[in-house]
Amino acid sequence: MRVIGITGGVGAGKSEVLTFLAAHYNCRVIMADQAAHRLEEPGERCFEPLKALLGVDVLTPAGKIDRQKMAARIFSDAAILEQVNGIVHPAVKQYLLEQIAQERAAGKVDYLFIEAALLIEEGYTEIVDEMWYIHADVSVRRQRLQQTRGYSDEKIDSILARQLPEEAFYKHCEVVIENSGTLHSVYQQIEKELGEYQCQKQ
Repeated sequence: MRVIGITGGVGAGKSEVLTFLAAHYNCRVIMADQAAHRLEEPGERCFEPLKALLGVDVLTPAGKIDRQKMAARIFSDAAILEQVNGIVHPAVKQYLLEQIAQERAAGKVDYLFIEAALLIEEGYTEIVDEMWYIHADVSVRRQRLQQTRGYSDEKIDSILARQLPEEAFYKHCEVVIENSGTLHSVYQQIEKELGEYQCQKQ
């Protein structure tokens, strides 16, 4: 089983790549954000530490973490954001390590794809076999974010300013999937990369 990290800037088209992979390959896809949400549920490993840090004010009437309230707290206080990340990010990485071990032991899938915007920043290069950078020109990403999410130029500028420069992605990723053009081109690139791996296995 090969473990591949999928990363790239907002609007690069990671979701389309993952949808294609899930539909055409014997694989499992794990989204780090979804894993984090799961670990923040009552009874999971992040819930009690987050409740102790943020207080019961961030809970819903049903006793779950209210994501909007938590977001309001952490993005208005850099110190709180750092503490929340210190709880969630290590827990997600540990969860992913456990899932990798389980899938290797089961031996049922050829690939495990892990998607996260912060794969490089959080040191995920240490736990994957290979990193893929889904690249799209900034102008293309802007257009996508405006059309699909309704983002303003100001919001896009703010998001882009917080993301790694392209040079960092190129430095840490072994494979670059160019997604500024057609999806057909993207699919061809994926098939080429994974076809080479299949040949190596035989």
